[in-house]
Amino acid sequence: MTTLVRLAGRAAYWRRSGKSAAPGGLGLFTQRQRAFQGVRMENWSGKSGRGALVVLEGLDRSGKSSQCARLLSFLESKGCQAEGWRFPDRGTSVGQMISAYLANESQLDDRTIHLLFSANRWEKRDLMESKLLSGTTLIVDRYSYSGVAFSAAKGLDLEWCKAPEVGLLAPDLVIYLDVQPEKAAERGGYGGERYEKIEFQKRVAEHYHSLHDSTWKVVDGSLPMETVEEQLRELATSCIQECQGKPLANLAW
Repeated sequence: MTTLVRLAGRAAYWRRSGKSAAPGGLGLFTQRQRAFQGVRMENWSGKSGRGALVVLEGLDRSGKSSQCARLLSFLESKGCQAEGWRFPDRGTSVGQMISAYLANESQLDDRTIHLLFSANRWEKRDLMESKLLSGTTLIVDRYSYSGVAFSAAKGLDLEWCKAPEVGLLAPDLVIYLDVQPEKAAERGGYGGERYEKIEFQKRVAEHYHSLHDSTWKVVDGSLPMETVEEQLRELATSCIQECQGKPLANLAW
């Protein structure tokens, strides 16, 4: 609160002085004000820079899909050129094999299915890069971190799990929806797929925590849906603005 008061005071000073711009962090402060007051931010359209790669991660039934949809709708309402993606992409030939496995309709070796998940991301890499460079922000439901955390939870070597992901695009922001496995299990539809077992999800959570880096923001996914939604809006808004002018990077772990 003290920081906001100080910034607001600085804003008043610069208005009284007749100067057109303020130094330091005031620009970002006023941009955030505009974003949440309903003013369309034209630089979100991608005309002046690239789109942002925003990934939502978390345990099964942590609310990722619902929040991805809500965030995408919000960004589009503000004039942002954005798309929602999801991995695995079950619409590809590789994705169909993964879908059958997840539904317990086929059996595959743990290493084989891990490589299929990775291949599913690789077959979309070029399109992902093209979209981002054209100014489209991508809101992605699961990415490489899911692949690594879930496979490592099955006992595979963590470094081996990371290796096939090296060279995929690195996210600008990873939002981890933190929900206790027991709470996630209380949500509708739990248990319908192969990995939706509480003890397994606990191991997945441990490996997720080992993957946190500076791009990660942890949000309490057990809070009311509207509260989580508001936090995601602010995080995504800042990310989209801050990544303008920055080159795309690759995952290097």
